[in-house]
Amino acid sequence: MRSRYSAFAAGDAGYLLATWHSTTRPPSVELDPAVRWTALDVLRTAGGGLLDREGTVEFRAHWQAGGTSGDQHEASRFVREDGAWRYLDAR
Repeated sequence: MRSRYSAFAAGDAGYLLATWHSTTRPPSVELDPAVRWTALDVLRTAGGGLLDREGTVEFRAHWQAGGTSGDQHEASRFVREDGAWRYLDAR
């Protein structure tokens, strides 16, 4: 989760696509260069351990753009695919 947040903050769409599960991955990702991601708060985790196949991370990511600030709050689901954790979807 933290690495995907860092990819959003750095504008690395390639990394986001590479860490997206193959069944839900979009063909491309367009990141808004005007959005500056400023902080990540991990609120809760479930699963995601060494032997788990699934995990959930609830987080709040803070942003600023054009003199406005806000946050994105979601619970992201991750699953293992080919031995690596991949972002599946959000609730």
